[in-house]
Amino acid sequence: MQKQVTMLLSVLAFAACKQDKPAPAREVKQYTIEQFYKTNATGAGIFSPDEQKMLVHSNESGIFNLQEINISDGSKRNLTQTIVESFFAIDYVPGTGEVLYSADKGGNEISHIYLLKSDGTSQDLTPGEKAVSNFSDWSKDKKSMYYSSNLRDERFFDLYQMEVGVWKPKMVYQNNDGYGIDAVSRYGDWLALSKTVTTSENQLFLYDLKNKQLKEVSNPAEPGLYSTYGFSADGKTFFYTTDVGKEFAYLVQYDLATGERKTAYETNWDVMYAYQSENGKYQVIGINEDGKNKVVIRDAAGKEVAFPAIPDGDITAVNISPSENKMRLSVGTSKSPNDLYVYEFATKSLKRLTNNASAEINPDDLATAEVVRYKSFDGLDIPAIYYKPLNASASNKVPALVWVHGGPGGQSRVGYSSFIQYLVNHGYAVLMVNNRGSSGYGKSFFKMDDQNHGEKDLQDCIYGKKYLQSMDYIDKDRIGIIGGSYGGYMTMAAMTFTPDEFKVGVNIFGVTNWLRTLKSIPPYWESFRKALYAELGDPNTADSVRLHRISPLFHAKSVKNPIMVLQGANDPRVLQIESDEIVAAVKQNNIPVEYLVFPDEGHGFVKKENEMKGYSGVLTFLDQHLKAPEKVKQ
Repeated sequence: MQKQVTMLLSVLAFAACKQDKPAPAREVKQYTIEQFYKTNATGAGIFSPDEQKMLVHSNESGIFNLQEINISDGSKRNLTQTIVESFFAIDYVPGTGEVLYSADKGGNEISHIYLLKSDGTSQDLTPGEKAVSNFSDWSKDKKSMYYSSNLRDERFFDLYQMEVGVWKPKMVYQNNDGYGIDAVSRYGDWLALSKTVTTSENQLFLYDLKNKQLKEVSNPAEPGLYSTYGFSADGKTFFYTTDVGKEFAYLVQYDLATGERKTAYETNWDVMYAYQSENGKYQVIGINEDGKNKVVIRDAAGKEVAFPAIPDGDITAVNISPSENKMRLSVGTSKSPNDLYVYEFATKSLKRLTNNASAEINPDDLATAEVVRYKSFDGLDIPAIYYKPLNASASNKVPALVWVHGGPGGQSRVGYSSFIQYLVNHGYAVLMVNNRGSSGYGKSFFKMDDQNHGEKDLQDCIYGKKYLQSMDYIDKDRIGIIGGSYGGYMTMAAMTFTPDEFKVGVNIFGVTNWLRTLKSIPPYWESFRKALYAELGDPNTADSVRLHRISPLFHAKSVKNPIMVLQGANDPRVLQIESDEIVAAVKQNNIPVEYLVFPDEGHGFVKKENEMKGYSGVLTFLDQHLKAPEKVKQ
């Protein structure tokens, strides 16, 4: 969970950043939900040992399966054909031709590590009904893998090692103190551990696995947020990011022998991640630049490496091959889903491997996301990602939605979303607000909603509505609010605490009873529990009074306008009973309520079939309750 945002004061101060002159309105072809979900998603992108193929997971089949892509001709080979659970690629098993992947059961988030054997059969390497297992890394000699698991104690993750081919777990570190296991060095000598204090403060430690000694890397005298980004290829340096003494996170390199540290990279945005290629020839650095990914690659001397030019595409992520001769690029925009490319450093040749956009949709009919800012009630600038329907004009006013991200502490970012484009294509403007408490805009902004949820952050959303109302092509009386997870909570907070502000609310697996949610968090969140309570409140103390006050369930009688609720039956974070109860309570007001429960989903959608059912249902609901009757196509 994380945080940050911006805001709005008077109608005259709404346009806070310079914008290009908008293109004239024009009619566009409308597409069905089925056409939008012919768009595919491809993840991972891992080079095979001979670097002739690439391991991915793709939802072409409607659910994520493992595929291999031949780099020379782009041909694909399905490695799995699951129709029940999604499989997510981890890596090739060194020296075997076999593959590791991760999967849970119906979205319950109890993930195991599986071995896909050469004969096509699978083996669960980390069994246990309640055991969550996460791959960490390979040893330097590639003969064993490291992974973390809470098999011994549901609350805490221990570190294990498994020899390739033998696949018997050996405990390397027993975690009795609630540390987070962040990284293990490939030489097996160092372990990076963290301990959460609050959602904006933690401690960072290095544990000497050979000498059984623990030392703190963080500075107790100057609290801040630390994130681990692994060890150098030669095993001599440890990398982490921190915001100590600064507003934004910067990259630090720490000499393991001397304890000397120095800033390795810093800019005026958060450094999101960093890693070195297999032998340390390159370092990849990801930056969260105003809601978009920026990727920097540097050579061993610290000189930036130029990227290949890709017309009409933003490079969102890269992966450098073990030989350091090739690079996988993930490229996309707000109008186009990420596609994979392979680049050869020596020849500077670039090859496209995937075409994930729906062939039935003309990208000229889609809206380009725009980063905007507006003032909130107290003058604070609130950043947002905005999508304007291409047919909107002063003579053709359109309804609008305020979209609230998950978290708390998440961030709406520029990128492709079939659901967002589906809504905009059907005539709804969408303003994705990054309310105070969102991440990506500095630590001060991130902390602004602590112990203030459903209050000032809600006002940021209301002032997002006011921002929309300042546009001459928005139907000022037809603005709704929508969000998932924490955004679902904000939706219901708006519908209960400010019932006259939004004409409809769409709650996608959102919290409605903080007392229950905070008491029922999964056991393996134990190390994070105190931080969560520090931000939101402890339900076992006097904080319960405030938590009751900000929980929409206990104020459902105030709801005046239609709501829709979507819920996964296997959600371990927001239990189904949360949605069951708010739906029943609002129905007692004789208010229209639509409710969809998905028996094979958890905290969010994984299956295309469910996305299409849920999101087409949302559009039907909006057309019925938000769009002007004369504009609803019969």
